[in-house]
Amino acid sequence: MRALLLTDSGPLLKQDYPIPVPQHGQALIRVTLAGICSTDLQLIAGYKGGYRGVLGHEFVGVVEHAPGNEGWEGKRVVGELNVGCGKCDLCRRGLGKHCRARQSLGIIGLDGAFAEYLVLPVANLHELPSAATMPDEIAVFVEPTAAALQIREQLAIAPSTRVYVLGSGRLGLLVAQVLALTGCELTVVGRTAAKLNLLSQMALPLRTYCTGTEGLQGITEAADVVVDVTGAPQGFALARQLVRPGGTIVIKSTFAGNLPELDLSALVVDEISLIGSRCGPFAPAIRLLAGGLVQTQSLIHSRYPLQQGLAALQTAAQPGVLKVLLQMPSTR
Repeated sequence: MRALLLTDSGPLLKQDYPIPVPQHGQALIRVTLAGICSTDLQLIAGYKGGYRGVLGHEFVGVVEHAPGNEGWEGKRVVGELNVGCGKCDLCRRGLGKHCRARQSLGIIGLDGAFAEYLVLPVANLHELPSAATMPDEIAVFVEPTAAALQIREQLAIAPSTRVYVLGSGRLGLLVAQVLALTGCELTVVGRTAAKLNLLSQMALPLRTYCTGTEGLQGITEAADVVVDVTGAPQGFALARQLVRPGGTIVIKSTFAGNLPELDLSALVVDEISLIGSRCGPFAPAIRLLAGGLVQTQSLIHSRYPLQQGLAALQTAAQPGVLKVLLQMPSTR
């Protein structure tokens, strides 16, 4: 099969990569569409240094073979990326996505979705509504929408909560939409007016603030919650500047490199809570997308066939580019 891998020399498109073989409890999935995520680009830049294999974790596909779970065969699915051992203390406590031996699709020890086929445990799969209700171009956003929803799992956000979202990129625009559904006092802070305008066109109950044209002078009120989705080290420094004493900073970005030095004493004195936020619940993400409550069409920049995967990665890495999709061949 064709597959887009990360090697010691960088990304490589292979024409004859082995098709994975599912074991009992696993499913062989024919990938139909995949999305390039900022994490994929950060892996190429050195994040998690050492992952080598097929990239990609945002996908839609069809189950072709599921030994012992034949009822899944033929179903159109998305899949959660974290695979736990099921035996360690964390797995036994329901924390499988933090398993001590965790594998993660296209990120840690498990070939990912930028290929014609992938293998995942059946337990990780979620069946999708019909393609008429939820076409692949929408369904491919389930994983990042679930990641956005994780913030609502971790924090009680009320209409009176003042929230700043920092970043208007691929994930930031989804986080903004998901948090807007809470009715909170939401402001999205970004550097690029064009991307912020996408939110304005959605007529969401939020304000946007462009630091590229306005600086920070117009932000005069501290926030109860600041969500950093900038994907850059300086995002945390800005979050620290904008959060009120007793407030919460949610760190939603992963990136190659190190955070700037933290003033831990100041965090203690101001009683700031730090929350890391990663993967989230798929079922409510599917419902939001199927119901049209999260809009994705304007987030799609371009679509490439897998055969042009290297060009797709180059495009996705360009400043200002939002979601780039990889279309898989229709047959083996």
